[in-house]
Amino acid sequence: MVPIKELFDIEYGNQFDFSKMEIDDSSTAINFISRSSTNNGFVGKVKPYKSAMPYDAGLITVTMGGSYLLASFVQPAPFYTAQNIKVLSPKVNMTLEQKLFYCAAIQHNRFRYHSHSREANSTFDDLIVPSLDEIPQFINSRDFMRIEEESIIDLHLDIDTSGWKLFRFDEIFTICKGFYNKKPDNDPNGTIPFIGATASNNGITAYTTLEIIEAASKTGDNNNAPLSEKIFDGNCITVSNNGSVGYAFYQCKPFTCSHDVNPLYLKKYTLNKYIALFLCAVIEIERYRWAYGRKWRPARMPSSKIKLPVTASGTPDWSFMENYIKSRPYSKMI
Repeated sequence: MVPIKELFDIEYGNQFDFSKMEIDDSSTAINFISRSSTNNGFVGKVKPYKSAMPYDAGLITVTMGGSYLLASFVQPAPFYTAQNIKVLSPKVNMTLEQKLFYCAAIQHNRFRYHSHSREANSTFDDLIVPSLDEIPQFINSRDFMRIEEESIIDLHLDIDTSGWKLFRFDEIFTICKGFYNKKPDNDPNGTIPFIGATASNNGITAYTTLEIIEAASKTGDNNNAPLSEKIFDGNCITVSNNGSVGYAFYQCKPFTCSHDVNPLYLKKYTLNKYIALFLCAVIEIERYRWAYGRKWRPARMPSSKIKLPVTASGTPDWSFMENYIKSRPYSKMI
């Protein structure tokens, strides 16, 4: 075991403010990495800032403050960083697999720190991690899937919301209530996702089986509901209405969920994963309207508004939404 500073050159990142950067969507745009624990820390693409050179792809970013300390990611493209983020550059050549191992090792030390009380800034460089020789052999022998930046279609589409139209949620979606039920026991061999009110992992907090779901009840007595009320069809969007309110995820397969989740099924059009990802992004933009004290229960959601691109006739432009996602870098990986 060695201090992490023996393996990496460590420095603070740019400490830029994303709100003061100029958003850009061109081929020369630079990834901006925040203190977020999701989406690799990525929050958007920006124009080059004055003479500041971006950090190289392949380096590791680690959050030193914020709500999720030590969120660690290997950055796949050149980037700038927000405040309170350290950038780790390997002192010797490392494979992607080895870098990802160190990201996991760093994050397993989160319990040592607390936001706004004992942050990681002053002691992080001395954090003890396995040496290169101590990395498990299965890591060194594994070839993780490489990320392809290529898009599905070669088309440049701009986002201009000035012509978009507001719709009620119940005009666009059939809104279902999750099932008010005890969370089923996790089964390592289960194939049915349990969707909870979380902000990560596509909303999945466990995997379970039909047998476990059928037996589960809120009170633990025999007054149980039929299985048909606990299982929801896939090809829909789930939105958390409590806890991490307003996070939206596409579910491609049948699932079960808690009553803290609203399953949404598209009306008048067949949903696919590309349209769903577009809608999820739009839904999450409105997250600021909701909180633990103002839950987004199914009683409130029907009259809520969602702003969407429209055709000349004023109906949602599903083709644009699908093609926009397909035109984005990395869309072949979806």
